[in-house]
Amino acid sequence: MHPASYDKYPEVRVSGFEHQAWQGWPAIKQAVSERLSASGKTVLVIDCYPGVQLDELHTQLIEQLNPQHIINAESARLCEQHLHDLLARNLTDDRVFGVLSCHELSEFFCPDKLAQAQREAAETTSGLVVIYGPGAALVHPGDVLIYADLARWEIQQRFRRGELGNWGADNVNEDILRRYKRAFFIEWRVFDRHKTPLLKRADFLLDTNNAQQPAMVNGDALRHGLQQTTQQPFRVVPFFDPGVWGGQWMKDKFDLDPSKPNYAWCFDCVPEENSLLLRFGDVRIEIPSQDLVLLYPRPLLGERVHARFGAEFPIRFDFLDTIGGQNLSFQVHPITEYIQQHFGMHYTQDESYYLLEAEPGAEVYLGTKTGIDPQEMLDDLARAQRGEKAFDDEKFVNRFQARKHDHFLIPAGTVHCSGSGAMVLEISATPYIFTFKLWDWGRLGLDGLPRPVHLDHGAQVIDWQRDTQWVSEHLVNHFEPIAEGDGWREERTGLHEREFIETRRHWFTQPVTHHTHGGVNVLNLVEGDEALVESPSGAFEPFVVHYAETFIIPAAVGEYRISPYGRSAGQQLATMKAWVRG
Repeated sequence: MHPASYDKYPEVRVSGFEHQAWQGWPAIKQAVSERLSASGKTVLVIDCYPGVQLDELHTQLIEQLNPQHIINAESARLCEQHLHDLLARNLTDDRVFGVLSCHELSEFFCPDKLAQAQREAAETTSGLVVIYGPGAALVHPGDVLIYADLARWEIQQRFRRGELGNWGADNVNEDILRRYKRAFFIEWRVFDRHKTPLLKRADFLLDTNNAQQPAMVNGDALRHGLQQTTQQPFRVVPFFDPGVWGGQWMKDKFDLDPSKPNYAWCFDCVPEENSLLLRFGDVRIEIPSQDLVLLYPRPLLGERVHARFGAEFPIRFDFLDTIGGQNLSFQVHPITEYIQQHFGMHYTQDESYYLLEAEPGAEVYLGTKTGIDPQEMLDDLARAQRGEKAFDDEKFVNRFQARKHDHFLIPAGTVHCSGSGAMVLEISATPYIFTFKLWDWGRLGLDGLPRPVHLDHGAQVIDWQRDTQWVSEHLVNHFEPIAEGDGWREERTGLHEREFIETRRHWFTQPVTHHTHGGVNVLNLVEGDEALVESPSGAFEPFVVHYAETFIIPAAVGEYRISPYGRSAGQQLATMKAWVRG
């Protein structure tokens, strides 16, 4: 029904800067050399995101520039034990959960050693001085500044391949969940704060995602490209990951590697994790899409959303595939005050399951059965966690039949999971890591270790009033007609009043006009092969989306129109749209 037209590498083609990006070390070295002063003293600062391969940077670029003096900023970093002691409260003893860091990068450096590096830079009176590594701009602001960036998904792949430990830690062989935890709660927070002002003034951005084929773009061109992105529809780069419960639907529909056993997740719109591809002429630059959020939050998010969330993208669309797979873990998300008090996050993961597809017999587990004894259920879960028995889900948990285009709402505190045989478009708030598993059906993870269960946390946040009657009345297919016109109709599908995201479904055979109303919109084409997104005033180039693709409409776009296109002529199409309620 839907050919494999899903674009796995969507790009934003930047206009006007076609010759301001370079591919490969020789071209990069030439471009940097031309920027450096021919005489006198010049300080070149190459600041880096954690995970950038400094040895390659040193041999392939820095040495080739024949500098008078080289300073590795990491020589001033605190020792591993000192860092661990400083971060112990944020790291915690848990495998998965830490506490969000409010540290500044300068706290991770020895003041005396940092001062010594600053003196070294000042005392070199002629020639080229190169300062490089994470935190290099703390040594000197730089006469020429390069920021070497790295996408979070690539960092995670390097973790998995055993190539990378955490910054300042000799832990390349540590449990990957603990390495990811340290990156998520500490490194990425601290380094995002550090790099934001640097990206606003950098002369160049160095894309180091492909170790052997780096790319670099002029700083003005980068900033122009990001500004352009906030004025048009765009997609971030999806990534796909296997899981113990993963299915086969995405493998077929999205033309993925058939040799993989399954695909469980696709992060289709999680800017904190996904990449953004910008094309400048023949060169493609990959950056964390979070860079766009950090540098241009107001035109992207809108004034109201930015005022509420700051430089964070609060809406997440992702896929959960259990067709040909198994049940997800039985879980619950923390209520707002719990996530604030325990983890330092100011909003929680409210979510929903929208069914793109469902096999006969597919079910969604949602809420507790009316009349159960909460303590009895917790005791049963505890016995299951100890391996004494299987959790008696039939006794305690509601199961609802799941069909294509159903929508199940899951405000925080509601126990839930998708059963096997379902292809879920998850529409939720962004802090996805905060999932308290209550029962995992006795499985091991792909790493052969027991999957973490957080029953102690979960027991503190389960809302026991979310019973059979309440869930049936408030959370299952709560559809409401809103408006209709020639060849289209609009339905409200949620979310619940405790959730800050509003969702609307449009069915259409004719063009439908939308408006951002000053806030970012996120949409997915949930029915139909292709659609065309246009500006009625011609403010942006027409944008084609395919079945199941998630796309972002920045707040600054204002009015836009979505029409059937190409193979979709004569079809009834549908989009799901989400935005932050006022």
